[in-house]
Amino acid sequence: MVLDSILSSPHRRSPSFRKQFSRDDSLSWPTLLQRHRFLLIALVLLAFLCTVYLYFAVTLGASGSCSDLKGAQKASCLDAKASVGNGKLKFL
Repeated sequence: MVLDSILSSPHRRSPSFRKQFSRDDSLSWPTLLQRHRFLLIALVLLAFLCTVYLYFAVTLGASGSCSDLKGAQKASCLDAKASVGNGKLKFL
């Protein structure tokens, strides 16, 4: 069967694979950092880019959102904008 061929595959029982990830290695912080250096760098870069995106989305986004409204809707929009000061929402 296919399952037997997968389980008896020479790649699955390769001694070099077992040697590479043997349990004798100490799982210290330098070892983990060395093994996952690429993923950690990618995570830091992604966090930085998300932070920059969110900064500009909050500071530059929706600046003229009340201009299209009329009447009572415009007044309530302006009141809502007045409750926001220096990029931080002021709660009641």
